[in-house]
Amino acid sequence: MCSYGGKKVVKNHVFIDGNKRIAATLFIYFLKFYDILYNANGKVIDNHTLKALTLLVAESNPKEKEVMVNLIMNLFIALQCIMI
Repeated sequence: MCSYGGKKVVKNHVFIDGNKRIAATLFIYFLKFYDILYNANGKVIDNHTLKALTLLVAESNPKEKEVMVNLIMNLFIALQCIMI
């Protein structure tokens, strides 16, 4: 859900302004909602990584939609493994 939702906000420009910022906020919200934003060492994704990921999705070719979704889903899986 977060992968598709964030990608749609970034790529489809559903808001007049701030689409990438809103998508990044949604990404953080979902990480927090599923209790994977923090681990014992603090935040599991820093601001620079979040920015790079958001820009990567924004600049990606629409034909690479599944690649971007898989990338984000694998990131979620990796973040969950860090917490174990």
